Amino acid sequence: MRISLIALSAAVFTCSTVLAQQIPAATGVERFRDPKQPIELRITDLLQRLTLQEKAALLNHMNHGIPRLGLPAWGGWNQTLHGVWSKQPTTLFPIPTAMGATWDPELVHTVAEAMSDEGRALYNAHAEGPRTTHGLVFRSPVINISRDPRWGRIQEVFSEDPLLTARMGVAYVRGLQGDDVQHLKLAATVKHFAVNNVETGRQHLNAEVDERNLFEFWLPHWRAVITEGHAQSVMSSYNAINGVPDAVNHYLLSDILRKKWGFDGFVTDDLGAVALLTGSRSTNSVEPGQHFSEDPVVATAAAIKAGNDSDDSEFETNVPLAVQRGLLTEQDVNGALRNVLRVGVRLGAYDPPGASPYSHIGMDVVRSKDHLALSDRLAEESMTLLVNRRNFLPLKREHIRSVAVIGPAGGDMYETGNYYGMPAHKTSVVDGLRELLGPAVQVGYAAGVGFVEAADDDQLARAAELARESDIVVLCLGTNLRVEAEGHDRRDLNLPGAQQRLLETVYAANPNIALVLMNAGPLATTWADDHVPAILGAWYPGEFGGRVVARTLFGLNNPGGHLPYTVYASLDGVPPQNEYDVSRGFTYQYFKGVPLYPFGHGLSYTRFEYRDLKVTQTTGPNASMNLSFTLANTGSVAGAEVSQVYTHLQKSRAVQPLRTLRAFARVELQPNESRVITLNVPISSLGWYDVAFHDFRVEPGMVDVLVGTSSENIRLRSSTYIGLQEKSPTRPR
Repeated sequence: MRISLIALSAAVFTCSTVLAQQIPAATGVERFRDPKQPIELRITDLLQRLTLQEKAALLNHMNHGIPRLGLPAWGGWNQTLHGVWSKQPTTLFPIPTAMGATWDPELVHTVAEAMSDEGRALYNAHAEGPRTTHGLVFRSPVINISRDPRWGRIQEVFSEDPLLTARMGVAYVRGLQGDDVQHLKLAATVKHFAVNNVETGRQHLNAEVDERNLFEFWLPHWRAVITEGHAQSVMSSYNAINGVPDAVNHYLLSDILRKKWGFDGFVTDDLGAVALLTGSRSTNSVEPGQHFSEDPVVATAAAIKAGNDSDDSEFETNVPLAVQRGLLTEQDVNGALRNVLRVGVRLGAYDPPGASPYSHIGMDVVRSKDHLALSDRLAEESMTLLVNRRNFLPLKREHIRSVAVIGPAGGDMYETGNYYGMPAHKTSVVDGLRELLGPAVQVGYAAGVGFVEAADDDQLARAAELARESDIVVLCLGTNLRVEAEGHDRRDLNLPGAQQRLLETVYAANPNIALVLMNAGPLATTWADDHVPAILGAWYPGEFGGRVVARTLFGLNNPGGHLPYTVYASLDGVPPQNEYDVSRGFTYQYFKGVPLYPFGHGLSYTRFEYRDLKVTQTTGPNASMNLSFTLANTGSVAGAEVSQVYTHLQKSRAVQPLRTLRAFARVELQPNESRVITLNVPISSLGWYDVAFHDFRVEPGMVDVLVGTSSENIRLRSSTYIGLQEKSPTRPR
C-alpha cells in the first residue's frame, strides 16, 4: 500500500505540473467549490479566477483570504506542539521529549488526535489564536534530531535517534491530520528542514554535511513522515547546508523532497527566512540572516524556483515585482500556489458550509474529560526512573509522617515548555503530594534557590532546616526557558544557577532524598548519581505533572519511561556544535566514552527477564530479519518494559556505528506474566549510504543482533549473515 501511495503522489506531482502550465480561461461555474470534482481541476478553476496580486497574497501564510471570491483564510500562524496554543484554555500535554520517553507511538498518535480535535473545534468556532484567528495548518511537529546535548530546543523534539524520531513523527502527523489524506482534519507542518540543530547564530549559520551523513542520519525521519505520514507541509529552516540557504535550496526542497519522496504539499519557510536572505535582521532577532542577495525580489524569486511555496509578507509584496522584472513567470507562481491550494482543498476550506466531516466538531472537546485524562496518562508513561538504590522507591506511605518538597521545580513555577502559552491549570509536586497523602502527612515546601539566580544563604538555611525536620525529601531541580529554549543553547550540562549547592546542602541535612529532575535537555548530575538513593526523570510534565510525580514516587504508577537520548557525564568526548559529522562522537551510535545514563535507559519497580532469542530471515524483494524472544515480568507488580533491538555490522569497508536502533516495543506485563515478542526488521534498513552509488546498499556480512533494555544493557545476543539483496543498485558509470 505504501508503494501505491508514493506512486500516486508522484503522479499528482507530474499531473499538477502540466496543469499549472495549461490553465484554461475562466468559466462561470465555480468548480473549485464542488467537492465532487477532482482536486487538480478544482485548483485549476480557482487559479484562473485570481489576479496576480491575489495569488501573491495567498502565498502569504498570514493572508485573510480573498473576500472578492468569498475565499476564507485557513492557514495562519497556529501551534500545537504539545497542546493548541490559543487565547482559549486548551489541554496542556507534556513536551515532545517526554513523548519520546514513552517509546509509545500509539499513545502519541492518540495525543495528536486529541490536539487535532481541539484545533478543529477552535477553527469552527472562529476562536482567536495567539496571532491570528485559528486556522487549519499547524506548525508541528518538530522532527529535528537532538544530536547535540547543548541544543536549546531539545524540549521540542522526540529523540537523538532517527528511527525513534521517525516512528513518533509518523504517529504524530497521522494523528493530527486524520486517516484520510484527501479529507484532512488539520494539516501538519513538519519542521525545520533540514540539519537544524544549533540556536547560536541560527539565522546565518552554515552546516557543512557530507552526503552520507545527510542521508543516513539527518534525513531518514523526514522521509518517513513524508512517505508514510503524508505530512502536508514542510518548513524550511534558517540555516544553510553546504553554503546554500535552506529557503532557496533546490536540491533539498525539490530534488529530494518532491522528486525522491513524492511530496505534494507545500513548503513554507521559517518565519522571515526569505527576508533574511538579504542579510538583514528580522523583527524578532538581533542576528543577521543569510547573505544570499541584497535584492529582496531576487531572493523571493529564488525561493519560489527552489520549491519554497509560501512565506509571509515578502511573497505578497515581491512576487508581483518578480514577475514584472522577468525573474518569475506567472506559471512559476501558479505552481507554488497550486501546492498551497491542494492542501486547502484537502482541508475542505472551499467546500460548501457543513460539507467537511470535521465541520461539526464543537468546543465541548476542548479540555474535555478524556483529553485531560490523556495528558495525565502521557505524563505517567513518560516518567523515567534513572537511579533506585536498594529499592528506595516506591516510598511507603505507612512509614512517612512528613515530606519536604524542596527546589525551584517543586512549586507552581515548574516549567511546562514553549509554544503553548499560559497554562489554564498546573498541579505542582507540592500540591500533588498533599492531594495524595492527605492531612495525615505534613508536606512542607521551600524553593531554596531559583532556577538560575545566585544563592541566598537564608533561603538555603530554611531549605536545610525543612529537610532535617522531615522523614523524606523530594528535591525538585531542573531547567526552565531561561536555561534552554529557542534562540539560545546551553554552554554546559550542569545544574543551572545555585541548584548544585542546594543539592549538596540538602543532602547533608537529610540524605533520604528522591531527586526529581524536571528538564528537557540532558543534565550531567554526576554528584547526585554518586550520592542520592533515587533519581526520577519527569521532563516538563504538563498540567498534571505534580500529581503524576506524587503517584510515581509512592508506587501508584510504575515508571516505564526510557531515555530518548544519551545523558553524558560531561562534554568530554562530545564534539563541538559546528561538527555535523555524527561519526566524530555524537549520540549513542558513535560516542565512545562512558555515558552517565545510556540511550534507552529506564528502570522499573519490577523485574523483567529476557530469554529464547531466535533470529530468522525471509528472502525476496521485501526480505526481513525476524526476531522473537520471551519477555517475562518476574516481579510482584505490573509494569511496562521497552524492549530495544540494535544491530552492528561486524566488518565493513566504511566506518559503521557502534550500534543502531532497528526496532522496539513497549510491552505492559502483569506480575508473573510472560509474552513472546516478535519484531521484524527489513533487510533493506540494514544498509548504509554509499556515496559511490548515491544510494543505500546492504553490505554482505555478519551482523550482531542485540536485544536489551537500553543501548548498553543488552540482555540477549545473536548474529546472522546478511547476503546480497535482490535489485541492488548498479554502480554509476
